[in-house]
Formats: sequence, C-alpha cells, structure tokens
Amino acid sequence: DATCKNRPLDLVFIIDSSRSVRTEEFEKVKIFLSKMIDTLDVGERATRVAVMNYASTVKVEFPLRTYFDKTSMKEAISHIEPLSAGTMTGLAIQTAMDEVFTEEMGTRPANFNIPKVVIIVTDGRPQDQVQDVAASAQAAGIEIYAVGVDRADMQSLRMMASEPLDEHVFYVETYGVIEKLTSKFRETFCAVNMCALGTHDCEQVCVSSGGSYVCDCYEGYMLNPDKRSCSAVDTCAPGRHECDQVCVSNNGSYSCECYEGYTLNPDKKTCSATDVCAPGRHDCGQVCLSNDGSYSCDCYEGYTLNADRKTCSAVDMCAPGRHDCEQVCVRDDLFYTCDCYQGYTLNPDKKTCSRATTSSLVTTEESCKCEAIAALQDSVTSHLEALATKHILF
Repeated sequence: DATCKNRPLDLVFIIDSSRSVRTEEFEKVKIFLSKMIDTLDVGERATRVAVMNYASTVKVEFPLRTYFDKTSMKEAISHIEPLSAGTMTGLAIQTAMDEVFTEEMGTRPANFNIPKVVIIVTDGRPQDQVQDVAASAQAAGIEIYAVGVDRADMQSLRMMASEPLDEHVFYVETYGVIEKLTSKFRETFCAVNMCALGTHDCEQVCVSSGGSYVCDCYEGYMLNPDKRSCSAVDTCAPGRHECDQVCVSNNGSYSCECYEGYTLNPDKKTCSATDVCAPGRHDCGQVCLSNDGSYSCDCYEGYTLNADRKTCSAVDMCAPGRHDCEQVCVRDDLFYTCDCYQGYTLNPDKKTCSRATTSSLVTTEESCKCEAIAALQDSVTSHLEALATKHILF
C-alpha cells in the first residue's frame, strides 16, 4: 500500500560482533541489516540510519548523517568486520547516546518530533551494567528494541528493551532465521502516510509522522508561524552566515566577499588585507605606503611630492629655508655645499664664514706678480747705478 510507509525515524542498529558470534553468523547479521534497509523509507527527510559494531570496544561504522540512499548504506554494511572480543552492551548504548544521537552526527532537532530508535542484535549476556544505561537512554527519549539470537540471555534483553516488552523484545533460534524479523519490524514501523493521501496543506514539504504530518520547507526557506507556508531565509542576516566581511544573498544561499583593499581567502569565508603596495598594484612614482587596505605615495629624500600626489620632483636644495649655509649655497645634484663671498673664508663647520686676513688675501698668482715687479725694480736700480758710475769716470 503506497500510503503505508514507515514513519521517519532516526534509527541506529547496534550489532554484537563478540567472540561468540562466528564469521558465518556475522554475515547473516549483515544480510539482516540490508534486508531491513530494503523495507525502510530511507532518505534525508525520511528515515536516517546509523550502524554501530561492538564487542569489548565500540565502533561507529557510520552515523546518521553519512548516507541517505539504500545502495550506499548496504555497500558500507558489506565491509563491516567483527571485533571479536567481549560483550559490552551497556557501553554500546552509552556511546549511541554520546556520539550518535547528536545533531552534529545527523540526529534531527527535538522540535522535528522524529522518533529516536535503537535495534540491538546480540547472542550473549552483557558484561557490563546495561540496565541503568538503558534506563538513561529511554529517559532521553530513545526507544530500544532488543533482538536475541541463540544463546542470548532473555533477562538481559528485557532489562534493556523499552516498554511494553512484548512489543520490543524479539528472539530467534539461530542467525539463519533472523531475516524473518524484517516483516515484523516492517509492521511495527509502518504508519499511514498522511502526506501520500494528498490531504495536507503544506506549501512545500510534507513529513508524515505517526499517523499525522508536519510541514517543512526546502533548503533556503523557513517555516512561517502558521506552520504551513514558507518564506525565503535571509541567509545574510546576523548569525546565519560565516562571512568575515561581506555576505551576498543569492536565492536562498549566500557567498562571501571582502571590502576594498582585501581579498577572499581560499576558505571562501575570511578576508586578508591586500598588499596594495605590491608591484603593479599602485601608481606611485617612487614610494608606496600601505595603510589598512589603502595606500598613499611618498618620495625619496631630495624629492618632493607633486600636486597629483603620485609623482615626485627633485627638490632645489639651495632654495630659501632648505639649507643652513650662512652666505653661499652651491647645489650638487640632490645635495649642497656651502661657500663664502670674496673676502671671506669657510669655517671648519662648513656652514659659516669669517672675514679673511690680509695675508690670506694674497693669492699665489698675486705673489708671483709681486716677485716679478721686485725683480724688475732691482734690475732697473742696478742699471741706473752702473750708468751713474760711468758718467763720473768720464
């Protein structure tokens, strides 16, 4: 009957693979799980399935969030290997509560009203305190079915199963006939699918739930207070996105962007300041100064920034106010030296000037001229004296 599908469940199988379970028997358990999955209405919005394997230790083979199709589930089950030691059933139930029945691992929120169900398959007696752990699980809203095979301890099965016990405790003589329980569970989980009847008034998604139904919405939409219609979610509202700087809403989804001067990191969420002074990223003539995602231009020493705030011009180092020479500034490329007016000499500080002494004013050239004149005067004097002496003799 198309209207008789199993109601949505968060279903966890906990299978015993202790030493007492022989290899061929464990294979029968895996076949039983696959047959069970065939009878279920599996899907992300329907029944979600997890499988746990236990002995002295516990292994979560796959949680509720991993597979939403039967083929993938059955393929994963076919690769499960027995652990082959001990029977720590209490530990397995506790692990299911702590590590599987969580929203992070795929369990749906409480307000979805999706039943949390455990089916335990074991052939032995628990080696730990299962009763208290099972009671805690049931108090947390987990419904437990206990399936005993062959040597299974019936009292232990009854301790861990939910009430009423005659609906939650099953027993088969051998693993060879465990498959017959699939029809029993099919009847147990079957409920009238109100969504299939076409009488609901959900705008987008109808979820059948125990003879009734609830409405849900497509991804990117949220259920309105009337619990029937849906509205597009503002994915960029505070707290709804993971963007570091700018959130861009896009038809029920979003993408992240960055402010000017920043670039999006490979995680597509966070931003890093762009090196705006990297070669080719700026138009400064000489010096680029980065400043929180932006930049400004500057010049080398001896240059000044032009009015365009980008290019530079050489500074006139001898312009008034730019040097410290007392008398004369002599420009030399981007630098300068000081000199003095005629009649003055540069002091050791290379900046100020002092009046020159008389002796210091006679240059080498002038000294040579003086010597030549003196020599000429001596020659003339000697010649005159010689003429005078000659006149007296005559």
